[in-house]
Amino acid sequence: MSNIVRLVVACVFFGAAVALCAFGFWGWGILVLLFGGIVLLSFFFNENMILAQYFLRKENSEKAEAWLLKITDYEKQLHKNQHGYYNLLVGLIESRKAPMKSEKYFKKSLQLGMKMSHNIALAKLSLAGISMAKRNKREAQMYLSEASKDDKNKLLTEQIKMMKGQLAQMDKQVVRGGYRQF
Repeated sequence: MSNIVRLVVACVFFGAAVALCAFGFWGWGILVLLFGGIVLLSFFFNENMILAQYFLRKENSEKAEAWLLKITDYEKQLHKNQHGYYNLLVGLIESRKAPMKSEKYFKKSLQLGMKMSHNIALAKLSLAGISMAKRNKREAQMYLSEASKDDKNKLLTEQIKMMKGQLAQMDKQVVRGGYRQF
């Protein structure tokens, strides 16, 4: 359902609630007002996105992907503030299947913008992992330092430390019986 239809339905519910209260049916008016509020909330927080996030937290990426696939055109179905989060969720699901293909989704989510700093840090941490897989140490270091700056609540500190350790190990890889020299 597009966002304009959601707004129209919410306005109809609110109008019906006012009419019911005006005619003295307070119980029904309050109930219809609550339904209108739920429809209005679905304008700002898409139910498919909420369910996809829930299933990703439960490590069930198949169901999360099924809920995200129900969003056919995210530019019309989602509020503008949710476009970055949609690309982040698609990138997280895609990174479990094909990590190199998920890079475009993480970059697009950063380009579209997200309000929560830990989600920005998660996107940059994922991009750092992809850069490490591509053997691009400079870009990986840049993304890791940006991720540590954006992780204000310290939710990803362990993952950032682990990635920095893996980045340090890139220099010490064995090449033809000896160590790599720089």
